[in-house]
Amino acid sequence: MRYKIVLHQSEEGYSVSCPGLPGCWSQGVTEADAIENIQDAIREYLATVDDLLRETPNAEVREVEIPL
Repeated sequence: MRYKIVLHQSEEGYSVSCPGLPGCWSQGVTEADAIENIQDAIREYLATVDDLLRETPNAEVREVEIPL
């Protein structure tokens, strides 16, 4: 799965967010660190969403594919 990320460089390093997943962000000293950290953050974000969906009564979870 691919997600767009946004990197911001500052004096302290890099901050990175995933616009498609509100509130999903991370940081790193280097660009490579920031990208590795956002990958972990995305995995954790999606795992949390899956857990919440399983706990939702009367919900039917489906997936759709978006052709490009």
